[in-house]
Amino acid sequence: MVVTKQKVFRFTFTHLFVTLMSVMFLVTVVLTFKLLTDDHCNCPRQETVIQYVAKPKHYVNKGYESNHKLAVLVPYRNRFEELMEFAPYIHDFLNDQKINHDIFILNQVDSYRFNRASLINVGYLETRSNYDYIAMHDVDLLPLNKNLSYTYPSQPFHLAAPNLHPRYHYNKFIGGILLINREHFGLVNGLSNKYWGWGLEDDEFYVRLKDANLNITRPENISTGMNDTFRHIHGKDRKRDTVKCFNQREVTRRRDRQTGLHDVKYKIISYKSITIGSAPLTVVNIHLICDRNVTPWCSCSEDKTEKKKAE
Repeated sequence: MVVTKQKVFRFTFTHLFVTLMSVMFLVTVVLTFKLLTDDHCNCPRQETVIQYVAKPKHYVNKGYESNHKLAVLVPYRNRFEELMEFAPYIHDFLNDQKINHDIFILNQVDSYRFNRASLINVGYLETRSNYDYIAMHDVDLLPLNKNLSYTYPSQPFHLAAPNLHPRYHYNKFIGGILLINREHFGLVNGLSNKYWGWGLEDDEFYVRLKDANLNITRPENISTGMNDTFRHIHGKDRKRDTVKCFNQREVTRRRDRQTGLHDVKYKIISYKSITIGSAPLTVVNIHLICDRNVTPWCSCSEDKTEKKKAE
């Protein structure tokens, strides 16, 4: 068969054209994938920025005069509106006092009842190597008086004193905001892990501090009172988990000499670096582990007595 030059040219051109189109297609796919995976957006940033990190990101060492580093530990679950207001406010408040600090949101992600004390124990264990003292800080309590000091405490310092707190006024109350240094928190073995649900863990911690002969100090020379020293931003429609099931009421009325820092059981699911306004935070997603032989009331769903009462 005789092949003319024209046919050879057509065959070569067709082959070259197909090859060129294939190369262009591959280049287009690669470029499209790169554009989809790279962040080239010049859109204005939203107020809340979330970045996933493998471990806690520390923002301390700002060159402030104090060499003491504060870890603000905030027990948390489903309180986003309060958090949005709390985070930038407390960050600015501490910066005004030149407090070298980081804020840790201790987010309980398991399905058990909320356990504020265990979350604080976890927060302490996760931060103690980098911080000199902690603030056990409720997310719904904002200090208004600039003379409320967050400086390093030589003794446990109850900032939200009974004569200043807008809701709780009994003498042994040490909730809301309590500053305590690393050594003293370890000395008393942290808080009890038996308090699932709302309330009483602070009262038990008060006894621990007294048993260790620690002197609980409170603010002095504060000119404001119960109505204008703090702002409580807890919504009225938010219900507290005050249910007592199994033998919870009996057990949690006594001093706990069994549980604390040494036996809090948990898993860190992840850390997230978050910025709310100007406030950098570290969110620690915590899965607490319940030993039902010790505290079956971490979930009241199996308590027949409690079910009958509810009916």
